[in-house]
Amino acid sequence: MASILSKKKKKKKKKKNKREKYSISELKTLGHQLLSSRAHINNLPLLMSFVCSGTSPPYYALEALLSVQSFFTPILPDLPSHPQGDPQDPEFIYRTWLRSKFDDFVNSLIDIAVSPQSKEALRLHSTVGIEIFLDLLVSKYFNYIDIRYFTYITIEKLARTLGAKDISDNKIVSVDGNNKSHSRTSVELPIHKIYRILSHIPPLEGTDEKAEHEMWNGSGVFIKEGDHKEHSRYPKADDKQNKVLSAVNIAKKMKLKFTKAWISFLRLPLPVDLYKEVLVTLHQAVIPYLSNPIMLCDFLTRSYDIGGVISVMALSSLYILMTQHGLEYPNFYEKLFALLVPSIFMAKHRAKFFELLDSCLKSPLLPAYLAAAFAKKLSRLSLSVPPSGALVIIALIHNLLRRHPSINCLVHRENGDGTSRDNSRVEDGETEDSCTKPEISTEPEISSKKSGIDHFNNEESNPVKTDAMRSSLWEIDTLRHHYCPPVSRFVLSLENDLTVRSKTTEVAVKDFSSGSYATIFRAEIGRRVKQVPLAFYKATPSSLFSESDFVGWTFKYKENDELFTSGVDNKNIDISEDHGHGSAKRQRIECL
Repeated sequence: MASILSKKKKKKKKKKNKREKYSISELKTLGHQLLSSRAHINNLPLLMSFVCSGTSPPYYALEALLSVQSFFTPILPDLPSHPQGDPQDPEFIYRTWLRSKFDDFVNSLIDIAVSPQSKEALRLHSTVGIEIFLDLLVSKYFNYIDIRYFTYITIEKLARTLGAKDISDNKIVSVDGNNKSHSRTSVELPIHKIYRILSHIPPLEGTDEKAEHEMWNGSGVFIKEGDHKEHSRYPKADDKQNKVLSAVNIAKKMKLKFTKAWISFLRLPLPVDLYKEVLVTLHQAVIPYLSNPIMLCDFLTRSYDIGGVISVMALSSLYILMTQHGLEYPNFYEKLFALLVPSIFMAKHRAKFFELLDSCLKSPLLPAYLAAAFAKKLSRLSLSVPPSGALVIIALIHNLLRRHPSINCLVHRENGDGTSRDNSRVEDGETEDSCTKPEISTEPEISSKKSGIDHFNNEESNPVKTDAMRSSLWEIDTLRHHYCPPVSRFVLSLENDLTVRSKTTEVAVKDFSSGSYATIFRAEIGRRVKQVPLAFYKATPSSLFSESDFVGWTFKYKENDELFTSGVDNKNIDISEDHGHGSAKRQRIECL
């Protein structure tokens, strides 16, 4: 046994010495000879030994790699994908041998790219874009289902290698971008390229039994177990069709590889810009094609817990997992409540967020305190957001009041005497509305004619503790006098009795969610106005103000009077002593 090992070591040492005797110039000569004539075909294995050895200096390996690549590129279309022809034909033997060498060359390139033992200088982390490579893959190769299959496998291996390298180097990338100790070239650039390739692979469509998938490899990868040996020998076309897996089984295999590739990629330390891009497309481009979408729950819950714009972007995918795949997330509404800040009304993805917010608050099982907390929080935000934000807030509150009649007690109503009613108190002689029965309080009663106290705690992040049920939507009432006409008009919709479902309908939030100053201005200038106020009088006015505007005053000019007196014939007004005051004389001078 020892003699066998010693012989192998001597053989390797001999090959190593044989490679070392070549200089760079001689290596270039070998490459030129290989490209010039088939007579120098034996130079191919020698050049490939510099690429595959892993012990050659980087500049030797790179020179050999370029020569081998230049040799294979023009003849690649003529190489057989699987053995076809007469085994005794010399040309067939030659091309089959070339094909085997090409496969060895591709495996060497993969080893250089993913193997931890390969030298960093050979990985060729080019800063040049990969658009040309992507265009070639999309236009020519991604039409073949087997190429997509093996691309997923390769991406999974690359992602696992990058993840292991990142952990071993103790270079962790936080989502918020605070701990970027690694270089962009070593980690971030390969991650970007992996995502570019992964996102360009077309999803598998058509899983019925009649679906046909084109394959690049004639020998096939989706062959029934036990038939590979038979299939490798020159099968007939009819036999081949019968032994290929059904479309349903192919779809299962593709989904499995698709899932493994994406999960491995999402475990990488994604740069912040790429993190946001992934979250935006995840619910449409990834979740529908996963074998088990619940596998994304860890990634999405971590993203949702980050807060800010990352949470907004993760909301779409998380909502799908909760509503369609049974994911339970106890703190979901608390996190959603924390996202309601003024900046969200100017965020890039605010339209999708408001639509999802409306959907999340649609469930009839939503507790009244939660619906009240969201309504009150939105109501308070209406005081500090742009007009477009006020419009979407009114739409959201309109839908909340219609869906949850138990919170209609928050609506700010007016009494007959023009004073506002505090919904948490009931004066003597009044009867409570069925929906305005708050918790019984032992505090002294406060007259509704006095300034009320808003019990809502706007600084509280937990909607349970905001005490919203004891408050009212007085902020919405102020929007009646908003400077923007669409806001003041739209707020009137809340005056309707929204508990009568037959007379009202929900408002489509998407019609307001993407509004801005520009959209409001365009809508206003295009609005058809029926009546235009004009400074027109049928008769010449005799005074600046009318007497009805100021009751008790007259504005007519009298030439004979030395003083302009009031319309009470210049009589003094006595204040009776019965009221506990001394007599006083007051004179009012008539004004023009």
